[in-house]
Amino acid sequence: MRITIHPKYKNQEKAIIQLVTTFFGEGDLIVKGSRNIIKSNVLGNEKVNIKFFQKPGFIKSIIYSFFRSTKAKRSFDYANYLAAHSIPTPFPIAFVEERNAFGLLGNSYYICEQINYDFTIRELIHNPQFPERHTILEQFTEFTFKMHEAKINFLDHSPGNTLIVNEGNGRYKFYLIDLNRMRFENLSIEKRMDNFKKMWLSKLMVQIVAKKYAQLSQQPEAKLQAVLMQKTQQFKLKTARKKFLKRKIGK
Repeated sequence: MRITIHPKYKNQEKAIIQLVTTFFGEGDLIVKGSRNIIKSNVLGNEKVNIKFFQKPGFIKSIIYSFFRSTKAKRSFDYANYLAAHSIPTPFPIAFVEERNAFGLLGNSYYICEQINYDFTIRELIHNPQFPERHTILEQFTEFTFKMHEAKINFLDHSPGNTLIVNEGNGRYKFYLIDLNRMRFENLSIEKRMDNFKKMWLSKLMVQIVAKKYAQLSQQPEAKLQAVLMQKTQQFKLKTARKKFLKRKIGK
């Protein structure tokens, strides 16, 4: 077992190892996927989340063991990068990798702070009457712009991967989660608008986002709206086509 712990939590190494070794028997289930599981538990006097990454297949195990960072390590490293650039994300506590005698990756775990959030962008998409919807979208656009300015291309920038906390008085705080797919690069306007495509924005939401992003970036609003609308429609069409073909094959 290999473990890397944030210096702030170094004195809790035994307790962190305990969370991992008892993962399947303890804690509260949050998400159960086909390969990944997320649970909450207690570390010291605070609630934490533990994300379990199932042992990869043989070929991927070789890749992740010797040529590419594991998903757990990327989650930890990327969270630290976000924190260094003042982009909120649940505080990265540790990551753990199980290895066999040959150094091949087995199961791995990422441990971070638990955020008690109020909602995600998904609720805004499904409810056009969501309270302060316009304000939240504008502030979410500011958050995304700041992320882009920090050269962060979050490849999983989708409705459920930003947790939103209502701080009162019309202010909202945004936290990025599910961090293991990012690129760090200068982003053109095309790439910046493309980064919004998985949000499933309606035409009205596209207008709100484009207007605010234009104010922040000093780019023409009409141009941003046209590019964002095109990227959004292309993504929706591609997703619908995939679903259709999947149903067709399944018959």
